[in-house]
Amino acid sequence: MRKIFTVFALLFVFYSINSAHCAPYFGQVERNAASSANTLIDSQTKTPVSGAKVSLPQKMMSTKTDKNGKFYLDAQVQGATIMNIEKNGYKPYSLTIDENTLSKPLVVGIEKSSTQELMLEDDLCHIGDNNFSMNSANASEFRIKSAGASFSRNFKIPVLKDNNEPVLIIGSIIGIDTLMAQKIGQSHAINAYASPPEVYFNGNKVAEIQINGDNQEIRLPIGLINQGRENNITIKAGRNLFQHDYTDYDDIEFMNLYIDYKPSTLAKY
Repeated sequence: MRKIFTVFALLFVFYSINSAHCAPYFGQVERNAASSANTLIDSQTKTPVSGAKVSLPQKMMSTKTDKNGKFYLDAQVQGATIMNIEKNGYKPYSLTIDENTLSKPLVVGIEKSSTQELMLEDDLCHIGDNNFSMNSANASEFRIKSAGASFSRNFKIPVLKDNNEPVLIIGSIIGIDTLMAQKIGQSHAINAYASPPEVYFNGNKVAEIQINGDNQEIRLPIGLINQGRENNITIKAGRNLFQHDYTDYDDIEFMNLYIDYKPSTLAKY
């Protein structure tokens, strides 16, 4: 029996697209006299990382770290929003922040990249139907429009070696209105909740995403992998379980979707 994984996020921690909208972002996060310096470091060496792009996609703002790895965020943030970090030679990194996160200086660590990682999408993506309550999780931070209820990406997985398995990484995701998201205070939707977003691999459902957060990992079953050939990942928006007159999709936004490889969890005999 194939297992379907329920994904629980790590909250606030250290080639074709179908029916989804992923948008590039532009702008500038400026420094003012009241702002605090945040620091970006290499997670292994603990040394400052200079020249990295730090952006708030939903605010359409960005800046770069200085020679000491310092950067400033002066945007008005109310509720959870995604902070994204890009630097050549490093893995894509995003972090969900809010006004409490920004009340004191951040120290953020990023990891060196490897030749195995495969980026599927590094822009901000929105799926759903653009019909949502302002009580929905993170609704105030939505800035781009959805082009449909699902995201799909085709990609090639090489023949697997060294007992490694491909893992789908979702850097950050917001907007999920499941019952679990309500119970932990992420969603304030009244008298309704949604089914979780679903993740499909080569047409097979492999995971459900119950809550918002960062660095969610979904292992891709070995038996479903087309090694050395094209594969497909599809993410489908959840649905309002209390709306029966029509299909009401739950609007969500995510970014930094990529494939990494980790040691197999299969037992050896």
